[in-house]
Amino acid sequence: MNELARKLNETLGPASAFLSPEGERMYFPYGGILGQGAEARSCDINATIGMAFEEDGSPLVMECFESGVNLDKRAFLYAGSFGLPKLREVWREMEFIKNPSLVGKRFSSPVVTNALTHGLRIAAELFAGPDDEVVVPDLFWDNYALVFGEAVGSRLSLFNTFREGRFDVAAMKSALLAPGDKKILILNFPNNPTGYTATNEDAAAIVEAVREAADAGKKVVVVLDDAYFGLVYEQGVHGESLFAEFSDLSENVLAVKLDGTTKEDYVWGIRVGFISFAFKGATDEQLKALEAKAAGNVRSCISNASSIGQHLALRAFADPGYVQQKRDKYAVLKKRYHEIRTILRLHPEYADLFEAMPFNSGYFMCVRPKGADAEAVRRHLIAKYSTGTIVLSGLIRLAFSTIPTCRLARLFQNVADAIRDVRDGAAS
Repeated sequence: MNELARKLNETLGPASAFLSPEGERMYFPYGGILGQGAEARSCDINATIGMAFEEDGSPLVMECFESGVNLDKRAFLYAGSFGLPKLREVWREMEFIKNPSLVGKRFSSPVVTNALTHGLRIAAELFAGPDDEVVVPDLFWDNYALVFGEAVGSRLSLFNTFREGRFDVAAMKSALLAPGDKKILILNFPNNPTGYTATNEDAAAIVEAVREAADAGKKVVVVLDDAYFGLVYEQGVHGESLFAEFSDLSENVLAVKLDGTTKEDYVWGIRVGFISFAFKGATDEQLKALEAKAAGNVRSCISNASSIGQHLALRAFADPGYVQQKRDKYAVLKKRYHEIRTILRLHPEYADLFEAMPFNSGYFMCVRPKGADAEAVRRHLIAKYSTGTIVLSGLIRLAFSTIPTCRLARLFQNVADAIRDVRDGAAS
């Protein structure tokens, strides 16, 4: 094992038990090219950087690229494996605004990822291995299976997502208390595919269930997939990230927060995400050790995330219109959500054709066809009704985020008609 990795593990102390074998081996190469470059940063002549500059010291950038991006030339430089320091600082401060319960809590500075999927992969490689069990609701984004199952070889343990229209906390607790010293729990609110966020009551029960598992001696890594954070449309729904509750819940609980601009700020293509860490009693040195392991993973995989994307995010966050513009975009989605509620209320006959799964947030909602195979309905929707949907876990996922409000009624009518056709044998 590399000496730098060994020292990071020593710094983490008992918290190193959260790590996978790969996570134990991971380190950030402070003493290599990057470390040597950092030492030379203030030199008058710096011949360490693998970039190119003009005679005046500005980045050597072709005009055909520069003209397409109205940013400072520094946006074309490497951002570093940890991410732009200013962006990390700004995002961390924004977390307190979005999650007031975090005030007074100790957590790491976020490390910049190539959006949230990359953050999931980092979490999987640092904390999950072939001997680890990943506890996840049975209604989950299928990329979890690819990242945690296929890529790092962990076992996925699925628990029932809903019981009587509520999050099935009892099923989650049972999975956590099942044999095994270590569990990786993935919580995704708002949930993809269902568009469901735990109520305040259920959120408290979720936290208590994890506490009981920790008190029973389990090491629990709670991965909080906050991709759709903030898109909550009902009262009584937990509006903050559960990261605040888990950040100081127990020495046996490591909270890993994954978030980013992608869905929160409606900029899917700039690929800017963040990964943050917390556990009860964590010291600044321990949190920095986790940051270093995350940055080392970034370094070993993509070197660093897009500098242009990070600079764009920084400029947007400083724009005086940022807050209001974000509210305006949120209002568009909330209006569609309430239109769907109206459609379902005005068409009680749909209940004979499909069950609407619990939903209150996010980009999606799901229906479970009655008496018809979901995949057969999906194909028939395309063939006869020119309507595209996604089938996940036996459900038909409807992304109202992409459908104008005026066309939502037609969407649900098409779904109902397609299910009727398949059920009656009228589908080709």
